[in-house]
Amino acid sequence: MELVIIGGSDAGISAALGARAVDPDIRPVLVLADSYPNFSICGIPFYLSGEIADWQSLAHRDLSEIESHGISVLAEHRCTEIDPEKKAVRVVTSSGTYQVIAYDKLLVCTGAKSTTSEIPGLDLPGVFFLRWMDDCFAMEKYMQKRLPESIIIIGAGYIGMEMADAMVRQGLSVTVLEYGPSVLATLDTDMAGHVENELVKNGVRVFTGSAAGSIESLENRLKVRGRRDGKDDFEVTGDMVLVATGSRPETAPALSAGIETGFAGAIRVNSRMETSVKDIYAAGDCAETRHRMLDKNIWLPLGTTAHKQGRVAGANAAGGSREFAGSLGTQCVKVFDRVAARTGLKESEAVSVDFSPASTDLDVPDHKAYYPGAKTLHIRITGDRITGKLLGAQIIGPYGAEIAKRIDILATALYHDMRVSDLSDLDLSYTPPLSSPLDPVQMAAAAWGHMHRHGSSKVPDPCR
Repeated sequence: MELVIIGGSDAGISAALGARAVDPDIRPVLVLADSYPNFSICGIPFYLSGEIADWQSLAHRDLSEIESHGISVLAEHRCTEIDPEKKAVRVVTSSGTYQVIAYDKLLVCTGAKSTTSEIPGLDLPGVFFLRWMDDCFAMEKYMQKRLPESIIIIGAGYIGMEMADAMVRQGLSVTVLEYGPSVLATLDTDMAGHVENELVKNGVRVFTGSAAGSIESLENRLKVRGRRDGKDDFEVTGDMVLVATGSRPETAPALSAGIETGFAGAIRVNSRMETSVKDIYAAGDCAETRHRMLDKNIWLPLGTTAHKQGRVAGANAAGGSREFAGSLGTQCVKVFDRVAARTGLKESEAVSVDFSPASTDLDVPDHKAYYPGAKTLHIRITGDRITGKLLGAQIIGPYGAEIAKRIDILATALYHDMRVSDLSDLDLSYTPPLSSPLDPVQMAAAAWGHMHRHGSSKVPDPCR
């Protein structure tokens, strides 16, 4: 069987490996637009910060290892068209030559592309996007040549926050502009405020409620003009500009085949990752994601999701029978010494699907207070006040306080449709330097239950 995969990032590689696991005789052909298969794009900010010395270490697998798994890689081959009737894809190489590749089954794993608004000046020297390795190298080369002292970051999502951290580490003065009311829109506004405080503490200027209107060249510098607080006279100046205003699905090849799109323009798929066109599958940031809590397809581009969707799509293309179990939107980010994590639904999201959400916050040490170095975690538990069902959680705290572990406990509970009270029954590990007999997650769950039984979230630690 001729299995062709368009795209060689998380979803594409996972699809190829998933197909080979079902049928070792299949030799997938990977059509790769650049020369960097299976690179951790999520690691780019940490390379640009100097924390990671060698960019090649960002590769999950190098080319020789990929090929050792029976996968053929066509680097610098960009897909321009899919013909589902002839079962063929047309690609163009970096030299401008065209090639037609036949397939029996096709996987579209084209990822996402940076959102480019109608802001004038995006093409000026010193203005960058950051999505692929080539973007990384362009930015690095500019910094090495121009030695900038300041940067303006437009957008305060995950990439914007990580790059603010990275550029401060490189000695630059950093200004962040965010259109919304707070940084990190995936968190509640007050929870995101903890992250904003960390930015300010490290010298970052943060302007929320700010819309960039244009970028102008000004005597070897760049000026961003825009609107803030209802006024059009807002402007900031810097040596560089990074546009990190989000992304959108890369669906051009899929559209050429008449494949249906859905939420946010992402490729519409079912639980088997099948598209509307026979023998064509899609996975990763170009495709929809089933959200387990919302019980509908949305667009939620995450590397963890891309890996899982790719495995499912590849296995099914090879003759298997697997289904994507869905996502809970579990995420975490490190900004300087602060880590923010979330899973499931915020209150505003829960209301939209007819839950009756209520949230309780608890500040609690990450381990027994008598052991030196205890750090405070701020945990928000959201549950349904009628059924007691766990709906979501958010955690903010210092780096090193096992925050990712704790949010994963809550994500697992959500996956298994647990009630908030059920968290108290979990058999979690304990030693004084790392936790308490009741883990902080369990204390926060108890506080939620106590609030709804007694009207108070102040719960004594029974193991103190």
